[in-house]
Amino acid sequence: MAAGGKGPKTTPKTPKTAPTTTTKKRKTTKTSKHPTPELLSLLSTSTSAAYSFLLRHEIHLHPSQIFSLESLLSSISSRFPSPPRPLPSPSTPFFPSFISSFSAPLDPHWLRFFRMSQQTFTHLLHTLFPALSSSLPSFPPDSALAATLFRLSHGSSYRSLARRFGFPSSADACRVFYTVCKAINDKLGNLVEFRENLERIVVGFGWISLPNCCGVLGFGKFNVDGELLGRNGSLLVQALVDSEGRFLDISAGWPCTMKPESILYQTKLFIGVEESRELLNGPAYELGDGNFIPQYILGDSCFPLMPWLITPYVRNNEEDSFSSAEKEFNVVHSRAMGLVDTAFARVKSRVAAFGEEVEGGLY
Repeated sequence: MAAGGKGPKTTPKTPKTAPTTTTKKRKTTKTSKHPTPELLSLLSTSTSAAYSFLLRHEIHLHPSQIFSLESLLSSISSRFPSPPRPLPSPSTPFFPSFISSFSAPLDPHWLRFFRMSQQTFTHLLHTLFPALSSSLPSFPPDSALAATLFRLSHGSSYRSLARRFGFPSSADACRVFYTVCKAINDKLGNLVEFRENLERIVVGFGWISLPNCCGVLGFGKFNVDGELLGRNGSLLVQALVDSEGRFLDISAGWPCTMKPESILYQTKLFIGVEESRELLNGPAYELGDGNFIPQYILGDSCFPLMPWLITPYVRNNEEDSFSSAEKEFNVVHSRAMGLVDTAFARVKSRVAAFGEEVEGGLY
Protein backbone atom coordinates (compact mmCIF):
# COMPACT_ATOMS: atom_id res chain seq x y z
CA MET A 1 0.00 0.00 0.00
CA ALA A 2 1.39 3.49 -0.97
CA ALA A 3 2.00 5.96 1.74
CA GLY A 4 -1.02 8.14 2.38
CA GLY A 5 -3.23 5.91 0.15
CA LYS A 6 -6.62 4.61 1.18
CA GLY A 7 -6.94 0.96 1.93
CA PRO A 8 -9.91 -1.22 1.16
CA LYS A 9 -12.99 -0.64 3.34
CA THR A 10 -13.40 -3.26 6.03
CA THR A 11 -16.57 -4.06 7.97
CA PRO A 12 -16.24 -4.99 11.63
CA LYS A 13 -17.18 -8.57 12.50
CA THR A 14 -20.06 -9.00 14.85
CA PRO A 15 -19.50 -11.64 17.47
CA LYS A 16 -21.51 -14.81 16.99
CA THR A 17 -24.01 -15.51 19.66
CA ALA A 18 -25.06 -18.97 20.61
CA PRO A 19 -28.44 -19.86 19.26
CA THR A 20 -31.14 -19.58 21.85
CA THR A 21 -33.10 -22.70 22.52
CA THR A 22 -36.48 -22.72 24.15
CA THR A 23 -37.33 -25.66 26.40
CA LYS A 24 -40.88 -26.54 27.09
CA LYS A 25 -41.75 -27.30 30.69
CA ARG A 26 -42.86 -30.86 31.04
CA LYS A 27 -46.29 -31.04 32.45
CA THR A 28 -46.48 -33.12 35.59
CA THR A 29 -49.63 -34.95 36.23
CA LYS A 30 -50.78 -34.72 39.81
CA THR A 31 -51.44 -38.07 41.36
CA SER A 32 -54.18 -38.28 43.94
CA LYS A 33 -53.02 -39.09 47.44
CA HIS A 34 -56.38 -40.59 48.30
CA PRO A 35 -56.76 -44.33 47.81
CA THR A 36 -59.15 -45.45 45.14
CA PRO A 37 -62.47 -47.05 46.07
CA GLU A 38 -61.15 -50.36 44.76
CA LEU A 39 -58.14 -50.18 47.09
CA LEU A 40 -60.31 -49.21 50.05
CA SER A 41 -62.59 -52.14 49.36
CA LEU A 42 -59.60 -54.48 49.19
CA LEU A 43 -58.19 -53.12 52.46
CA SER A 44 -61.55 -53.42 54.18
CA THR A 45 -61.94 -57.02 53.03
CA SER A 46 -58.40 -57.88 54.16
CA THR A 47 -58.93 -56.25 57.55
CA SER A 48 -62.18 -58.14 58.09
CA ALA A 49 -60.44 -61.39 57.16
CA ALA A 50 -57.66 -60.64 59.66
CA TYR A 51 -60.26 -59.86 62.35
CA SER A 52 -61.95 -63.18 61.66
CA PHE A 53 -58.62 -64.99 61.91
CA LEU A 54 -57.94 -63.33 65.25
CA LEU A 55 -61.36 -64.28 66.61
CA ARG A 56 -60.99 -67.92 65.61
CA HIS A 57 -57.39 -68.48 66.64
CA GLU A 58 -56.51 -66.05 69.44
CA ILE A 59 -56.40 -68.75 72.12
CA HIS A 60 -53.61 -70.40 70.10
CA LEU A 61 -51.58 -67.18 69.77
CA HIS A 62 -49.20 -65.69 72.28
CA PRO A 63 -50.75 -62.68 74.08
CA SER A 64 -48.09 -60.39 72.60
CA GLN A 65 -49.12 -61.56 69.11
CA ILE A 66 -52.78 -60.90 69.91
CA PHE A 67 -52.11 -57.33 71.02
CA SER A 68 -49.82 -56.64 68.06
CA LEU A 69 -52.52 -57.81 65.64
CA GLU A 70 -55.21 -55.80 67.41
CA SER A 71 -53.08 -52.66 67.38
CA LEU A 72 -52.17 -53.08 63.71
CA LEU A 73 -55.74 -53.74 62.62
CA SER A 74 -57.05 -50.78 64.61
CA SER A 75 -54.42 -48.55 63.02
CA ILE A 76 -55.40 -49.70 59.52
CA SER A 77 -59.12 -49.31 60.22
CA SER A 78 -58.64 -45.77 61.51
CA ARG A 79 -57.30 -44.72 58.09
CA PHE A 80 -60.55 -45.55 56.33
CA PRO A 81 -62.71 -42.53 55.37
CA SER A 82 -65.74 -44.01 57.09
CA PRO A 83 -65.61 -44.75 60.83
CA PRO A 84 -64.02 -48.15 61.44
CA ARG A 85 -66.29 -50.93 62.53
CA PRO A 86 -65.61 -52.11 66.08
CA LEU A 87 -63.98 -55.48 66.47
CA PRO A 88 -66.87 -57.96 66.78
CA SER A 89 -67.21 -60.17 69.79
CA PRO A 90 -66.52 -63.86 69.24
CA SER A 91 -69.49 -66.23 69.08
CA THR A 92 -68.02 -68.11 72.06
CA PRO A 93 -66.34 -65.98 74.76
CA PHE A 94 -62.61 -66.39 75.15
CA PHE A 95 -62.45 -68.10 78.52
CA PRO A 96 -64.86 -71.03 77.87
CA SER A 97 -62.93 -71.75 74.68
CA PHE A 98 -59.68 -71.52 76.62
CA ILE A 99 -60.84 -74.01 79.26
CA SER A 100 -62.07 -76.53 76.70
CA SER A 101 -58.79 -76.30 74.77
CA PHE A 102 -56.32 -76.32 77.67
CA SER A 103 -57.76 -78.47 80.44
CA ALA A 104 -54.57 -80.28 81.44
CA PRO A 105 -53.42 -79.26 84.96
CA LEU A 106 -49.87 -78.40 83.86
CA ASP A 107 -50.72 -76.83 80.51
CA PRO A 108 -48.26 -73.91 79.96
CA HIS A 109 -50.97 -71.76 78.36
CA TRP A 110 -52.28 -70.91 81.84
CA LEU A 111 -48.97 -69.34 82.80
CA ARG A 112 -48.75 -67.58 79.45
CA PHE A 113 -52.19 -65.97 79.62
CA PHE A 114 -52.83 -65.58 83.36
CA ARG A 115 -49.35 -65.84 84.95
CA MET A 116 -50.43 -68.71 87.19
CA SER A 117 -51.02 -72.44 86.93
CA GLN A 118 -54.46 -73.99 86.59
CA GLN A 119 -54.22 -75.32 90.15
CA THR A 120 -53.48 -71.85 91.53
CA PHE A 121 -56.33 -70.37 89.50
CA THR A 122 -58.75 -73.00 90.81
CA HIS A 123 -57.67 -72.41 94.42
CA LEU A 124 -58.02 -68.64 94.03
CA LEU A 125 -61.45 -69.04 92.42
CA HIS A 126 -62.59 -71.27 95.30
CA THR A 127 -61.51 -68.60 97.80
CA LEU A 128 -63.21 -65.73 95.97
CA PHE A 129 -66.30 -67.54 94.67
CA PRO A 130 -68.77 -66.46 97.42
CA ALA A 131 -67.70 -62.82 97.24
CA LEU A 132 -67.79 -62.67 93.43
CA SER A 133 -71.14 -64.45 93.23
CA SER A 134 -72.76 -61.83 95.46
CA SER A 135 -70.92 -58.78 94.08
CA LEU A 136 -71.18 -59.71 90.38
CA PRO A 137 -74.37 -61.79 90.02
CA SER A 138 -74.62 -61.08 86.27
CA PHE A 139 -71.19 -62.50 85.39
CA PRO A 140 -69.66 -65.97 85.89
CA PRO A 141 -67.07 -65.77 88.70
CA ASP A 142 -64.49 -67.75 86.73
CA SER A 143 -64.71 -65.39 83.73
CA ALA A 144 -64.57 -62.35 86.02
CA LEU A 145 -61.43 -63.66 87.72
CA ALA A 146 -59.85 -64.66 84.41
CA ALA A 147 -60.55 -61.22 82.91
CA THR A 148 -58.97 -59.50 85.91
CA LEU A 149 -55.87 -61.69 85.80
CA PHE A 150 -55.60 -61.17 82.04
CA ARG A 151 -55.62 -57.37 82.44
CA LEU A 152 -53.14 -57.50 85.30
CA SER A 153 -50.86 -59.80 83.30
CA HIS A 154 -50.94 -57.99 79.97
CA GLY A 155 -52.37 -54.50 80.51
CA SER A 156 -55.34 -55.13 78.23
CA SER A 157 -57.74 -52.20 77.78
CA TYR A 158 -61.28 -52.42 79.13
CA ARG A 159 -62.69 -52.33 75.61
CA SER A 160 -60.56 -55.30 74.62
CA LEU A 161 -61.44 -57.03 77.88
CA ALA A 162 -65.18 -56.60 77.26
CA ARG A 163 -64.93 -58.03 73.74
CA ARG A 164 -62.75 -60.96 74.75
CA PHE A 165 -64.60 -62.06 77.90
CA GLY A 166 -68.15 -61.29 76.82
CA PHE A 167 -68.95 -58.24 78.97
CA PRO A 168 -71.65 -55.92 77.54
CA SER A 169 -69.49 -52.78 77.66
CA SER A 170 -66.16 -51.28 78.67
CA ALA A 171 -67.82 -49.89 81.79
CA ASP A 172 -68.90 -53.39 82.81
CA ALA A 173 -65.37 -54.69 82.25
CA CYS A 174 -64.03 -51.88 84.44
CA ARG A 175 -66.53 -52.67 87.20
CA VAL A 176 -65.66 -56.37 87.08
CA PHE A 177 -61.94 -55.62 87.28
CA TYR A 178 -62.15 -53.39 90.35
CA THR A 179 -64.67 -55.66 92.09
CA VAL A 180 -62.36 -58.67 91.73
CA CYS A 181 -59.34 -56.65 92.88
CA LYS A 182 -61.25 -55.54 95.98
CA ALA A 183 -62.28 -59.13 96.70
CA ILE A 184 -58.66 -60.28 96.42
CA ASN A 185 -57.57 -57.55 98.81
CA ASP A 186 -60.35 -58.31 101.30
CA LYS A 187 -59.94 -62.09 101.29
CA LEU A 188 -56.18 -62.45 100.86
CA GLY A 189 -54.81 -59.30 102.47
CA ASN A 190 -54.00 -61.26 105.61
CA LEU A 191 -51.40 -63.28 103.69
CA VAL A 192 -49.11 -60.24 103.83
CA GLU A 193 -48.72 -60.30 107.60
CA PHE A 194 -45.53 -59.06 109.20
CA ARG A 195 -45.84 -60.39 112.74
CA GLU A 196 -46.82 -63.96 111.83
CA ASN A 197 -43.41 -65.02 110.48
CA LEU A 198 -41.03 -62.89 112.51
CA GLU A 199 -38.84 -65.77 113.69
CA ARG A 200 -38.31 -67.01 110.14
CA ILE A 201 -37.59 -63.46 108.97
CA VAL A 202 -34.89 -62.91 111.61
CA VAL A 203 -33.18 -66.20 110.75
CA GLY A 204 -33.14 -65.29 107.06
CA PHE A 205 -31.42 -61.97 107.64
CA GLY A 206 -28.92 -63.63 109.95
CA TRP A 207 -27.62 -65.59 106.96
CA ILE A 208 -26.70 -62.33 105.21
CA SER A 209 -24.86 -60.79 108.20
CA LEU A 210 -27.78 -58.76 109.55
CA PRO A 211 -28.50 -60.25 112.99
CA ASN A 212 -31.95 -59.57 114.46
CA CYS A 213 -33.03 -57.63 111.37
CA CYS A 214 -36.79 -57.83 110.78
CA GLY A 215 -37.08 -56.42 107.27
CA VAL A 216 -35.96 -53.88 104.70
CA LEU A 217 -38.15 -50.83 104.08
CA GLY A 218 -38.27 -48.92 100.80
CA PHE A 219 -40.46 -47.45 98.08
CA GLY A 220 -41.68 -48.48 94.66
CA LYS A 221 -42.94 -46.00 92.06
CA PHE A 222 -45.78 -46.74 89.64
CA ASN A 223 -46.80 -44.45 86.79
CA VAL A 224 -50.47 -43.55 86.45
CA ASP A 225 -52.21 -42.58 83.20
CA GLY A 226 -54.81 -39.82 83.15
CA GLU A 227 -55.18 -36.32 84.54
CA LEU A 228 -55.79 -37.18 88.18
CA LEU A 229 -52.12 -36.88 89.21
CA GLY A 230 -50.91 -34.63 86.40
CA ARG A 231 -49.00 -35.30 83.24
CA ASN A 232 -46.22 -37.36 84.81
CA GLY A 233 -48.13 -38.49 87.85
CA SER A 234 -47.17 -41.56 89.81
CA LEU A 235 -48.04 -43.35 93.01
CA LEU A 236 -45.66 -44.48 95.73
CA VAL A 237 -45.88 -47.82 97.48
CA GLN A 238 -44.06 -48.32 100.78
CA ALA A 239 -43.07 -51.94 101.25
CA LEU A 240 -41.28 -54.04 103.82
CA VAL A 241 -39.60 -57.19 102.45
CA ASP A 242 -37.75 -60.14 103.96
CA SER A 243 -34.35 -61.57 103.05
CA GLU A 244 -35.86 -63.37 100.05
CA GLY A 245 -37.68 -60.33 98.68
CA ARG A 246 -41.13 -61.41 99.87
CA PHE A 247 -43.51 -58.66 100.92
CA LEU A 248 -44.20 -58.40 104.65
CA ASP A 249 -46.07 -55.09 104.83
CA ILE A 250 -47.48 -52.83 102.10
CA SER A 251 -48.91 -49.33 102.17
CA ALA A 252 -49.97 -48.17 98.70
CA GLY A 253 -51.62 -45.26 96.93
CA TRP A 254 -49.47 -42.35 98.10
CA PRO A 255 -48.93 -39.47 95.61
CA CYS A 256 -45.33 -38.98 94.54
CA THR A 257 -45.40 -35.41 95.87
CA MET A 258 -45.47 -36.61 99.48
CA LYS A 259 -42.27 -36.88 101.49
CA PRO A 260 -41.26 -40.41 102.51
CA GLU A 261 -41.24 -39.57 106.21
CA SER A 262 -44.77 -38.13 105.97
CA ILE A 263 -45.93 -41.39 104.40
CA LEU A 264 -44.16 -43.48 107.04
CA TYR A 265 -45.83 -41.68 109.94
CA GLN A 266 -49.30 -42.55 108.56
CA THR A 267 -48.76 -46.27 107.99
CA LYS A 268 -49.90 -49.19 110.14
CA LEU A 269 -46.27 -50.29 110.36
CA PHE A 270 -45.24 -47.08 112.12
CA ILE A 271 -48.28 -47.17 114.39
CA GLY A 272 -47.58 -50.80 115.28
CA VAL A 273 -44.02 -49.95 116.34
CA GLU A 274 -44.30 -46.49 117.87
CA GLU A 275 -47.82 -46.34 119.31
CA SER A 276 -49.26 -49.77 120.03
CA ARG A 277 -45.81 -51.34 120.55
CA GLU A 278 -47.08 -54.56 118.98
CA LEU A 279 -44.15 -54.86 116.56
CA LEU A 280 -40.37 -55.20 117.05
CA ASN A 281 -40.76 -56.06 120.72
CA GLY A 282 -39.01 -59.43 120.55
CA PRO A 283 -35.81 -60.51 122.32
CA ALA A 284 -32.52 -58.74 121.66
CA TYR A 285 -29.64 -60.53 119.98
CA GLU A 286 -26.43 -60.94 121.97
CA LEU A 287 -23.19 -60.32 120.11
CA GLY A 288 -19.92 -62.05 120.87
CA ASP A 289 -18.62 -59.02 122.78
CA GLY A 290 -21.59 -59.02 125.14
CA ASN A 291 -23.51 -56.19 123.47
CA PHE A 292 -27.17 -56.63 122.57
CA ILE A 293 -28.99 -55.66 119.36
CA PRO A 294 -32.75 -55.09 119.62
CA GLN A 295 -35.01 -55.95 116.71
CA TYR A 296 -34.79 -53.38 113.93
CA ILE A 297 -35.63 -52.58 110.30
CA LEU A 298 -33.29 -51.27 107.63
CA GLY A 299 -34.53 -48.20 105.79
CA ASP A 300 -33.41 -46.19 102.80
CA SER A 301 -31.66 -42.84 103.27
CA CYS A 302 -34.95 -41.02 102.56
CA PHE A 303 -36.31 -42.22 105.92
CA PRO A 304 -35.55 -40.59 109.27
CA LEU A 305 -33.07 -42.40 111.51
CA MET A 306 -34.89 -43.93 114.49
CA PRO A 307 -33.95 -46.45 117.21
CA TRP A 308 -35.73 -49.21 115.26
CA LEU A 309 -35.23 -47.85 111.71
CA ILE A 310 -31.58 -47.95 110.67
CA THR A 311 -30.55 -45.84 107.69
CA PRO A 312 -27.11 -45.74 106.00
CA TYR A 313 -24.31 -43.40 107.02
CA VAL A 314 -24.41 -40.12 105.09
CA ARG A 315 -21.89 -37.34 104.72
CA ASN A 316 -23.04 -33.98 106.03
CA ASN A 317 -20.20 -32.19 104.25
CA GLU A 318 -18.21 -32.95 101.12
CA GLU A 319 -15.03 -33.05 103.18
CA ASP A 320 -16.34 -35.76 105.49
CA SER A 321 -15.10 -39.29 104.95
CA PHE A 322 -16.35 -42.63 106.18
CA SER A 323 -14.39 -44.88 108.46
CA SER A 324 -13.72 -48.42 107.32
CA ALA A 325 -16.45 -49.72 109.63
CA GLU A 326 -18.96 -47.19 108.25
CA LYS A 327 -18.05 -48.12 104.68
CA GLU A 328 -18.48 -51.79 105.45
CA PHE A 329 -21.86 -51.14 107.07
CA ASN A 330 -23.04 -49.11 104.07
CA VAL A 331 -22.04 -51.91 101.70
CA VAL A 332 -24.10 -54.44 103.65
CA HIS A 333 -26.95 -51.94 103.99
CA SER A 334 -26.96 -51.22 100.25
CA ARG A 335 -26.99 -54.91 99.43
CA ALA A 336 -30.02 -55.36 101.68
CA MET A 337 -31.84 -52.40 100.11
CA GLY A 338 -31.46 -54.15 96.77
CA LEU A 339 -34.01 -56.67 98.05
CA VAL A 340 -36.71 -54.00 97.81
CA ASP A 341 -35.76 -53.15 94.23
CA THR A 342 -35.76 -56.83 93.30
CA ALA A 343 -39.19 -57.35 94.87
CA PHE A 344 -40.76 -54.47 92.95
CA ALA A 345 -39.01 -55.47 89.72
CA ARG A 346 -40.48 -58.96 90.10
CA VAL A 347 -43.96 -57.51 90.50
CA LYS A 348 -43.64 -55.28 87.44
CA SER A 349 -42.31 -58.10 85.30
CA ARG A 350 -45.21 -60.39 86.23
CA VAL A 351 -47.98 -57.77 86.30
CA ALA A 352 -47.95 -55.66 83.15
CA ALA A 353 -50.73 -53.44 84.51
CA PHE A 354 -48.15 -51.96 86.92
CA GLY A 355 -45.82 -51.10 84.10
CA GLU A 356 -45.61 -48.05 81.81
CA GLU A 357 -47.40 -49.44 78.75
CA VAL A 358 -50.78 -49.98 80.34
CA GLU A 359 -53.80 -48.80 78.38
CA GLY A 360 -55.78 -46.64 80.77
CA GLY A 361 -59.36 -45.43 80.76
CA LEU A 362 -62.54 -47.01 79.48
CA TYR A 363 -61.79 -46.62 75.78
